[in-house]
Amino acid sequence: MKTVLHILHLEDNLEDAALVAATLKSKGIECTITCVESRDAFVAALEKGGIDLILSDYSLPSFDGLEALKIVRTRWPDIPLILVSGTLGEELAIDSFKSGVTDYVLKDRLSRLAPAVFRAMQEVKERAEKKKIEAQFVEAQKMEVIGRLAGGIAHDFNNILAVIMGYSDMMKQENILSEKADKYNNCIRQASERAAALVGQLLIFSRKQTVVPVVLDLNRIVEESDSILRRLIDENIELIIHLDRKAGWVNADAGHIGQMLMNLVVNARDAMTKGGKLEIITSSVSLDETIVGIDGPIPSGNYALLAVSDTGTGMIDGVKKHLFEAFFTTKLEGKGTGLGLATCHTIMKQCGGYISVASELGKGTTFSIYFPKVEKPPRPEPAPLSVERAALAGGKETLLLVEDEPSVRHLASSVLEAQGYEVLRATNGKDGLHVAREHKGAPIRLVITDVIMPQMDGKVMAEWLKISHPDLKILFTSGYTDDVIAPHGVLEPGVAFLAKPYTPASLANQVRVLLDVGLSSTGTEARHKSAASA
Repeated sequence: MKTVLHILHLEDNLEDAALVAATLKSKGIECTITCVESRDAFVAALEKGGIDLILSDYSLPSFDGLEALKIVRTRWPDIPLILVSGTLGEELAIDSFKSGVTDYVLKDRLSRLAPAVFRAMQEVKERAEKKKIEAQFVEAQKMEVIGRLAGGIAHDFNNILAVIMGYSDMMKQENILSEKADKYNNCIRQASERAAALVGQLLIFSRKQTVVPVVLDLNRIVEESDSILRRLIDENIELIIHLDRKAGWVNADAGHIGQMLMNLVVNARDAMTKGGKLEIITSSVSLDETIVGIDGPIPSGNYALLAVSDTGTGMIDGVKKHLFEAFFTTKLEGKGTGLGLATCHTIMKQCGGYISVASELGKGTTFSIYFPKVEKPPRPEPAPLSVERAALAGGKETLLLVEDEPSVRHLASSVLEAQGYEVLRATNGKDGLHVAREHKGAPIRLVITDVIMPQMDGKVMAEWLKISHPDLKILFTSGYTDDVIAPHGVLEPGVAFLAKPYTPASLANQVRVLLDVGLSSTGTEARHKSAASA
């Protein structure tokens, strides 16, 4: 029960009201009591808010307890109401309970009042807990539906995007477009990037991506995102970045932090339709549980703070309450998905961080993101194995391409053949074994294969090929979600993996790296490289 209850008492007899107050106090119930005796005063007190419990006489000169009960149950159904009356026959008592009264106490038996109050407030607490559990259950069901939706569309949509982005890049590299056509092509490329980012947000929110956190320099992530962020905002918005060199290191997924930063910047941009100032700040902070985040008080400790502030429209408390719910948006229809902040919340929970929001209508909003600090610096990063180059890497080796989607197979083979490779094509794992067995020319040096295919998947085919060709290099690709392909072992360290949608450059350079270096980049590295190139 709350430490101090705010009670509304509907009573026209001041002596009875004083006796009720004294009774509650004698039983150790701390409370403030607002006493009213008319309908208008009763409704006005309720509309002010903050009422925890209602005590009501049954009969008043111009108003009665059952009429008061009807008003309460219609507009404030969660507030308990206890009738405190001089007389109340059995029939009236039954009618009262049918109408929704919490309890009734006779004025000559006020010893029952305190237990009735304790019981009523306990029921309020239990109902609140039940609602919370029900809300969590609904949220879990929503997550399951979103997860199924994301997983269902990701594979096909990523294949489609791979083709759109791939041919767009090839036209750019061929330099065959007029200046006007080149602008159109750039618009196509940008739209496909947004589509890929939206699929990524769905997968993050529905937890369909495997998160591989590493120790990162927070300042470096912000610095590397600078050019991208500036392209997201309008010319009438001033972007200022302040980086504290003591901000420190965090344990997180670099791609996810970049995604979160972009979501916050886009939100800030949309809140400043007439221009303004956007600030991104990093710093090192120590908290002592005085800061309240969106999920409650933030535990004390040392944090790396990433704050994004705008001078936009700000928001009311009613909006802030729903801000991180999936698909909640205040933007016009077609202008927002309602996934941006929900994705930020999911990312922060995955890396053990916290978010707080400060906003004032007409004065702007600040999102403060607290990452638990890591005291040890990140390990030196190895030289990247698949660096995007100005020109696509090529060669003369023989490659086996196994892909069940015809448009992706045609794109990938076109890219690789244009770089000088001999490309053998197969439609699935079983066909791939047949093609490899029947090939009589130069030895196959590398196999590029989709993971999940009909008749025989890529991993099984690769294992069969390795028996007779132990030095054969394998590059796995897939547009499926991480949770689907992880059981196939292609996301494990030492296994080369390229996520769809990939670009011609990322495919050609990854192939060249595997052929030249003789090492397989980890699933994590390859996944991040392909995402960055997209």
